[in-house]
Amino acid sequence: MLKKSLAALSLGAALFAGQAMAADYVIDKEGQHAFVDFKISHLGYSYITGTFKDFDGTFSFDAAKPEETKINVKLKTASVFSNHAERDKHVSGSDFLNVSKFPEATFVSTGVKATGKNAAGKETADVTGNLTLLGVTKPIVIKATFLGEGKDPWGGYRAGFEGTTSINRQDFGKQMDLGPQSNEVSLYFTFEGVRQ
Repeated sequence: MLKKSLAALSLGAALFAGQAMAADYVIDKEGQHAFVDFKISHLGYSYITGTFKDFDGTFSFDAAKPEETKINVKLKTASVFSNHAERDKHVSGSDFLNVSKFPEATFVSTGVKATGKNAAGKETADVTGNLTLLGVTKPIVIKATFLGEGKDPWGGYRAGFEGTTSINRQDFGKQMDLGPQSNEVSLYFTFEGVRQ
């Protein structure tokens, strides 16, 4: 009886320890299962959309304890792509991203607060963190959704998310003035991470 009780306690402790540990993931850049997209008004008449093609990131995640999630992303600003070479060259220059002086933008999370579920039944959260762009660091809040996790066909294990936020360009250093309608930039993120 004593042996069975000790065995049960040991098993319970092992299971609890496993649940308490968050797993570390690397964002799947190689398989192109990750995107950082943007949208900005053009003169108030239409929208320009685009993406950043080159970024790396890691996150630590435990679905049972989402508030302990940690995210770290580094993005190469020169990888901006809006499907128009001359515009991308201009955006990369000193009027906007100034990529020669500020080749990287970073996001480091500082907290996660669960906010319930969306209409599809997916868990949602507010992810707070520091965005550094053009040498300026500002706090932002990302409205995030946990899309799911599980095994992949290649023997790995993945977890995926999406999120949205918006920033004011004028908060991140002096940039070319395009009028108040073009100050706000909407950002959309989606990525899969491969468990290490």
